[in-house]
Amino acid sequence: MNVEHEINLLVEEIRRLGTKNADGQVSVKFGVLFADEKCANLFEALVGTLKAAKRRKIVSYQGELLLQGVHDNVDIMLLQD
Repeated sequence: MNVEHEINLLVEEIRRLGTKNADGQVSVKFGVLFADEKCANLFEALVGTLKAAKRRKIVSYQGELLLQGVHDNVDIMLLQD
């Protein structure tokens, strides 16, 4: 898989599922992203795609590794719009 392509798909899904905050930034809870059926079909490794996007400063979230259940309420913030 092409990492850049996967990150672009991730950005689209965050926009689709997320909401804008007072600063105009779009964010989505990890649990919402993880549980979404379309995301489940799109991404073989959602956590890996998130880590790659975080390294490229496209998204921001607390912590290094997100796990289903444990980190469902972690906000994933879209930094580039």
